Amino acid sequence: MRVALVHDWLTGLRGGERVLDELAHWFPRADLYTLVHVAGTTSPAIDALSIRTSPLSHLPGAARHYRKWLPLYPWAIRRFRLEGYDLVISTHHAVAKGVRVAPGTPHLCYCFTPMRYVWDQADAYLGNGWRRRLASPLVAALRRFDVATSHPEAVTRFVAISRGVRDRIRRHYGRESGLVHPPVDVERIRPDGRPPDDFYLLVGGFVPYKREEVAIEAFRRLGRRLVVAGDGPGRAALEQSAPDNVTFTGRLADAELAQLYARCRALVYPQDEDFGLVAVEAQAAGRPVLALARGGALDTVVPLSEDEPAPTGVFFAHQTPEALAQAVERFESHADRLDPVAIRRWAERFHPKRFRQELQAEIQGLVPTPAFD
Repeated sequence: MRVALVHDWLTGLRGGERVLDELAHWFPRADLYTLVHVAGTTSPAIDALSIRTSPLSHLPGAARHYRKWLPLYPWAIRRFRLEGYDLVISTHHAVAKGVRVAPGTPHLCYCFTPMRYVWDQADAYLGNGWRRRLASPLVAALRRFDVATSHPEAVTRFVAISRGVRDRIRRHYGRESGLVHPPVDVERIRPDGRPPDDFYLLVGGFVPYKREEVAIEAFRRLGRRLVVAGDGPGRAALEQSAPDNVTFTGRLADAELAQLYARCRALVYPQDEDFGLVAVEAQAAGRPVLALARGGALDTVVPLSEDEPAPTGVFFAHQTPEALAQAVERFESHADRLDPVAIRRWAERFHPKRFRQELQAEIQGLVPTPAFD
């Protein structure tokens, strides 16, 4: 069977690329289409595929400036014409599903989210002032493109990564979708059996919707130690203004991050995430999650409550430093109810084996396929 994979861009190994890595192992002879590819930034299995890039990948500074080329994304993805394939799978959060597919070819879109810049996260990215007004024509055009490339002739079947994303697909595209949670390598991350150290952990991406500043301000007020791992466009400004009890590690190798998961008191999670790989990884290490009660956290965290026998975290309702600080204090008052063994057991539900079985069932609804290894 001849398979084409489509991914928005290949510039790092984040949650979306970990999903793509699973597909690359299942379809090692697939062709992979993407807007921008920076070799060596994802995984060996992805780099081993036959990768076809758009003209954007050849522009100067593509690795650093690709986010600035958002107005060109629809044009670039439509330059690809996928013909002669038995199956197309797009892993989508921007324009990947907008690729041209030959009539009659099954196209499954594994949807991380409808384009967040122009739908549910537009305020976080653009604000409500002059910048938003200037961007209004572009936002309207991208919304039209997003809807126009969502009809059944373009995408045969949508599969969402969380209940929240499934709701967005229904709201923005008028389509129903399957639900398959992404794979999490819970075997790589495990509890170390010791009491945690006296710090909280935040894993940042430093883009607007991640809201690292909410956590930093909460911990400024609390005076507790917060370790911030990761890198991204907004890191320098936040690090410069952070208090002394907040330290930044920069980007870490997987093994180093796994150690931080195992040693922290809890993961701090202030963002409205589509799914939230990081939240599951922390729970794989037996550590609880202090999460905003929105988005993917509703699928990945079991909140502390009077009638919940095995909670895995604490929810807070508002994306403010005050609400997060209260969640920290509530966690510290009830830490004995959050059992590392039970937290680890919950995280095992997101094992890659479960992802393979469920996504295979979705694909076989479109075209017969060989079994996963």
